[in-house]
Amino acid sequence: MNIKVIAHLMGLILVLEAAFMVPAVLIALYDGDMLVVQSLLLTMLAMAVTAGLLLYAARTRRRSFYAQEGFITVGLSWIVMSVFGCLPFVISGEIPLFVDALFEVVSGFTTTGASILPDVEAISRGLLYWRSFTHWLGGMGMLVFLLAVVPQGPGSGYSLHLLRAESPGPSVGKLTPRLGQTAKTLYLIYVALTVLCCLFLLAGGMPLFDSVCTALGTAGTGGFGIRGDSLASYSHYLQGVVTVFMALFGVNFSIYYLLLLREFKVALLDEELRLYGGLMIGSIALIAWNTAPLFGSVWEAVHHSAFQVSSIMTTSGFSTVDFNLWPPFSKAILIGLMFVGASAGSTGGGIKCARILLLMKELRRNIQQALHPRAVRLVRVNNRGMDEQVIQNVNAYMAAYLVLVGASFILISLDGYSFETNFSAVAACFNNIGPGFDAVGPMANFAGYSIFSKLILTADMLLGRLEIFPILTLFSRYTWNRSK
Repeated sequence: MNIKVIAHLMGLILVLEAAFMVPAVLIALYDGDMLVVQSLLLTMLAMAVTAGLLLYAARTRRRSFYAQEGFITVGLSWIVMSVFGCLPFVISGEIPLFVDALFEVVSGFTTTGASILPDVEAISRGLLYWRSFTHWLGGMGMLVFLLAVVPQGPGSGYSLHLLRAESPGPSVGKLTPRLGQTAKTLYLIYVALTVLCCLFLLAGGMPLFDSVCTALGTAGTGGFGIRGDSLASYSHYLQGVVTVFMALFGVNFSIYYLLLLREFKVALLDEELRLYGGLMIGSIALIAWNTAPLFGSVWEAVHHSAFQVSSIMTTSGFSTVDFNLWPPFSKAILIGLMFVGASAGSTGGGIKCARILLLMKELRRNIQQALHPRAVRLVRVNNRGMDEQVIQNVNAYMAAYLVLVGASFILISLDGYSFETNFSAVAACFNNIGPGFDAVGPMANFAGYSIFSKLILTADMLLGRLEIFPILTLFSRYTWNRSK
């Protein structure tokens, strides 16, 4: 194992994270929050020293880099940047308990949006900005950003293994011949959509600070609000803008690349996009029909149904109403959408529509083979035969997913909350959604859980965002066995 190259990449990650804290420092300076300024600067200093030590230790590194190093780098980097990222909250005293601060920042980086804050409006603007910006960083991935802006030079698979380990979905493809250029293209699309979202919010009269934080949370499909009622107190226009952009960020970014190339037919006939859009539109229609008696008009029901379906399916977690009070039929649909999630290659979480599509097609093939045992059939997506290794990886992912979700549910049930609370809490954290139901509903928070349960749910958020294997790799004896 090439430990020095892992240390080198982690050092670069910490340098970037420290640089990204500068706007939060400037906001705190403008507001005169010197305690927040000090907490941010101390954290940046700690990151700079740690990064310097890592980069110095890795100065004589070898260039070899394989899948093992990719998984370890991604897993360790996300843990380390979360630990450092939560320090400003602890040092400033705005979230005094380290476990609570870690939960909040991991929720940010993993674009979950679950919170332990009973009064979010009491947090200073500098730290509110940093809290929202963690969504934006985690949405596309810090290591993908590293590939986009820091040339790694020749080596064995830097880009390929990092992109595969951090990017969501059953398989990772190249938009351009070079993976470094692919990362840059993804981030350019990401930045452009974020800026566009912010401009539409500003056009609707939302204050600049609110617009920036909301756009960052929408782009990362994270859902951290800067008001206690999330987005409920904003106008229908502003809620509509967020509805549309949440849905857009839940689309596979390769679709946007195809549109830029004017491959409109290929993009619009993509099977995952059609499944994603069909599920979203169908769910909106059913929930609007079911909740219409709760609202003043059909259009009001459609408006709030569209917002919540877009929010839950893209795993954003924003809310305009307390959907905890909706009829059981609508809540059941939302729970189902929690697990389905957004598209592969998007900033959304969940199982992903691509995996659901593959599982459905594999089920159909198995039924056909049971009827015709001698027939040889391929699983095809977009008229292309899928590699059997990809299908095996999907099956392995689903097996690990079910075991980990079940184990987490059992463990946090020790706290004594209701079945609905515990089940939705695990579903919301593992699928990177944010709010659940009952005691962790959209107008509540996760503060009541014990330290043990918060650590379990924190691990669930990391497992869900990194799609299980980069984190499990860190706890495998085989990973650290030098004699293999």
